[in-house]
Amino acid sequence: MMNFLLKIILILYFLLSHSSAEIIKKFEISGNKRISDETIIIFSEIELNEDVSKQKLDGVIKNLYKTNFFRNISLRLENQILYLEVEENPIIGNLEIIGIKKQSLIEFIKNKMRLAEMKSFDQELLSADIDLINNILKTNGYYFTKITSSKSLDSKLNTIDLKISIELGEKAKIKKIIFLGDKIFKDKRLKEVITSEEHKFWKFVSRNVYINEELINLDKRLLESYYKNNGYYNVKVENSFVEFDKEGNFNLIYKIDSGIKYYFDSFALNLPDNYDRELFKSIEKKFSKLKGESYSLLKIDDLLKEINKIALYKQYEFINASISENINNDKINFQINITESEKYYIEKIDIQGNYNTLEEVIRNSLIVDEGDAYNEILFNRSINDLKSLGYFKNVETKIIEGSSNSLKIIDINVEERPTGEVSLSAGIGTAGGTIGGGIKEKNFLGKGINLNANLEITEDSVKGRFVYAKPNFRYSDNTLFTSFDSTTRDLLTNSGYKTSGIGFSLATRFEQYQDLFFRPELNFQIEDLETTSSASDILKKQEGSYTDLYFNYEITQDLRDRKFRTQDGYQTTFAQELPIISDNNEISNAFEISKFKKLSTKSEMIGKISFYGKAITSLDDDVRISKRLQIPSYRLRGFEKGKVGPVENNDYIGGNYLSTINISTTLPNILEDFDNLDIGIFLDAANLWGVDYNSSIDEKSKIRSSMGVALNLMTPIGPLSLSFANTLTKASSDKTETFRFNLGTQF
Repeated sequence: MMNFLLKIILILYFLLSHSSAEIIKKFEISGNKRISDETIIIFSEIELNEDVSKQKLDGVIKNLYKTNFFRNISLRLENQILYLEVEENPIIGNLEIIGIKKQSLIEFIKNKMRLAEMKSFDQELLSADIDLINNILKTNGYYFTKITSSKSLDSKLNTIDLKISIELGEKAKIKKIIFLGDKIFKDKRLKEVITSEEHKFWKFVSRNVYINEELINLDKRLLESYYKNNGYYNVKVENSFVEFDKEGNFNLIYKIDSGIKYYFDSFALNLPDNYDRELFKSIEKKFSKLKGESYSLLKIDDLLKEINKIALYKQYEFINASISENINNDKINFQINITESEKYYIEKIDIQGNYNTLEEVIRNSLIVDEGDAYNEILFNRSINDLKSLGYFKNVETKIIEGSSNSLKIIDINVEERPTGEVSLSAGIGTAGGTIGGGIKEKNFLGKGINLNANLEITEDSVKGRFVYAKPNFRYSDNTLFTSFDSTTRDLLTNSGYKTSGIGFSLATRFEQYQDLFFRPELNFQIEDLETTSSASDILKKQEGSYTDLYFNYEITQDLRDRKFRTQDGYQTTFAQELPIISDNNEISNAFEISKFKKLSTKSEMIGKISFYGKAITSLDDDVRISKRLQIPSYRLRGFEKGKVGPVENNDYIGGNYLSTINISTTLPNILEDFDNLDIGIFLDAANLWGVDYNSSIDEKSKIRSSMGVALNLMTPIGPLSLSFANTLTKASSDKTETFRFNLGTQF
């Protein structure tokens, strides 16, 4: 009985559907002036002799409205003729945006708008574009913007002139940045992590002192990463704006729930049966070292990088890695699951949105390429590398089907961001005052070229430097560095001499082996040495002009866990300067090793010990005064800058040999209520000896040493560094200082 009723229903449905459908034999279109009948038929997505239903006709109206070409549409189907009557939207003849002086911002807004000249006008699109403009201006700090629009219609030509008027108002300034909740760390440390800054009257160049939604979102990601790298696995960061005042200021508040601190417990590596476990031994060795250490996102990332290298070099083309965590109190157990991914190849990589950055710059950042096997680990690493360039506000990817089942197309959509930066700086301290400034551009001409120009002026010197860096030079994966520098040091009054020089260098840097970097350089210098009657005999002897061409190189092994605020690992560097053509033929050798260790799992107490040694000798004559060695002031506190070592005629002439040892640690649990203060203790020891032209004034055995307390305080006018040092050993001619400070700021 049920089968019989079902058959009746299906027959009735078929008859009713068939009776409501009709075949189209002809189109009759009216009302169109600019758009041809053929174009309208294509947009309607129906064809002659097609059997259409009411639902299909409703779809025709939707399809035509979707084009934004028409204001009104009506249709009817009679005697197999489809009558279409349309009223076209006016064309935008002229689109003008007024009220913004910066032409590049106007062009950026126009590129983002859906309405444009020679496109159809639509009121709904205009409303959406005004909302878009408002959001763009907010990301640039304008929160008090008023936007209006006006239209002028030419009914004969059916064109419209559209004017968008913008009153920007004042930028929304960040008056104060506040961290609330269970924040654990001091405000000073957290302010160093984020990019937003509090507005000060001298920070007229910085763009980070204005409310910027993009920067706020970046701040939240940076804070979350910082907490997770310090063990706070479940940290949550929220933000809000409060205390808005009439002057256009905001207090930017971040509410932080750090949660408890977590530690690594056990690790397990799960591999497919056909994988060689021996190849993954390096990963398993790290598991035992990590057990008991505080959780860190960076350390997990290091494990994934190791898997990346295995996938890249051991020809595991179709590989994927996933991590699952199991939390037990304050311990986290990890399972790293290596699986074979779906086997297909990359047919095409389609890149969109890069209106400034050249496509080859983006492709050079990708590990995977067209024709390669799709490897999810390497693909994710490629996208992370692309994001880390700092050229793009947003990077989105989508994988779609290719021309066959074994091929895929990767769509990469990027959103450009400003890459230039202007800075001014000033400082004053016991060693004198300094002013300076710089201009940086990370993506010059969209070619990924890095430009950096800076100038520094002190009481007795002027230094300027310009650096050009071209990544992936001639597709070698190496960066080419070109630099020009000029230096003048005027000590005519105090020491009777003045040096001035200009230089040019060519260099490159690349990773020769894992974590081992090589940096060769050709350096050309021209220097003049001028003296007065008060200068020493050796200086008078060296007076004149010098021309030098040197080959310099540097080898660095970097095994630090992170580049910023290192907590563990070490770094070793050996450098040498060798003359090719020189009036003096000096050779210098330098060696430095630094070891970092986290001294407590409960706090940020980081210990550091470093050794630095350098020697310079001349093959022909005495070492030139400008090349003689001096102990850097930051390597020997408790002594006046440049007032240590061999002395002749009351002039500290420097030495041929230099060595320093520095031991320091932070004390994070001291004065916890002072959020803007960091405290540390240090022990410095150094020696400076060797006078090639007069051995009688040499001081081979004079070890200088000091110990003390270092404080870094964030003040309303900039960072203040102070050190209180007690001299332990010294030479009789050395000049000491118990207290040193430096106050500086970045504009």
